[in-house]
Amino acid sequence: MSKQQTRKVEVCAYSLESCLAAEEAGADRIELCASPFEGGTTPPAGMAYLAVHAVSLPVNVMVRPRGGDFCYDETEFAVMKAEIEAFKAIGVAGIVLGILTPEGEIDIARTRELTELAAPLPVTFHRAIDFAVDMEKAVEDVIAAGCRIILTSGGKDKAPDGAETIARMVAAAAGRIDIMAGSGVSGANATRLLQTGADALHLTGKVDRDSAMAFRKPGIALGGVPSVPEYAISYTDPARVKAVVDAVRQWPA
Repeated sequence: MSKQQTRKVEVCAYSLESCLAAEEAGADRIELCASPFEGGTTPPAGMAYLAVHAVSLPVNVMVRPRGGDFCYDETEFAVMKAEIEAFKAIGVAGIVLGILTPEGEIDIARTRELTELAAPLPVTFHRAIDFAVDMEKAVEDVIAAGCRIILTSGGKDKAPDGAETIARMVAAAAGRIDIMAGSGVSGANATRLLQTGADALHLTGKVDRDSAMAFRKPGIALGGVPSVPEYAISYTDPARVKAVVDAVRQWPA
C-alpha cells in the first residue's frame, strides 16, 4: 500500500454534531475534545460514549485534565490515569495526551506509564511537543515512550508556518512513528503540508453560527473573558473537511 493510500485526515471535534460532520465529509479519524478556547481538554464521558456509538470512524479521545501548560502534579496525573481507564471501558479507539518536564523535555517515564495503561489502544502525543525545547530530540523521546502518532504544528501557532520543522520531524521519525500536521489546516494549504511528508493532517474545519438566544444580557462573560463569544456556536463544516480529504486523496503516492 502506498503512503498516499495510508495518509489520514483527522478531525478535531468538540461536539457530537462535529463527529457526524467528520464522517459525512470522509475523514478517517476523530479526535474528541472539550474546551476549544483552552486548546482542547478531556471531553465528558457521555459525549465520548455517544460519539463511539454514533459514528463508524475511530474516535480517539483527549486526556488533558486542564488548560495551560503540560507539566502535571501527582493529583492531575492520577486524574489522567483514571480517565484512560474510563475511556477504555467506553470503547474508544485511542488516547491523546502529552506531558512535559519543567525543563521542557518530554516526560518519558510518565508518558510511558500512560501508554502502557492505555494498551492495546494507540496513543497520540499531542501538541505539547510544540512547547518542547528541542523538537527533533522530542521525536525520539516520544518514540521511546511508546506513542504511535505525534500531532504537531512544527512549534508554531499554525502548521503552515512550521512546515520546515515538520519536515525535519518526519525525517527524524524515519517511519517509526506517524507525524500528523495540525493547527490552521485547510484545503488551501493542505498541499504545502503534504509536501513535508506528514502522514496525516488534522483540522477542526470550524465555522460559527449565531445562537438561538433572543435575549442577550450585556456586560457579563461566564469565564470572565469578554473575547470568548457567549452567543456563537462552533461546529465542523463538512465542506471544509472534504476540501482537505480531497487534497490528501489526490496527492501523489
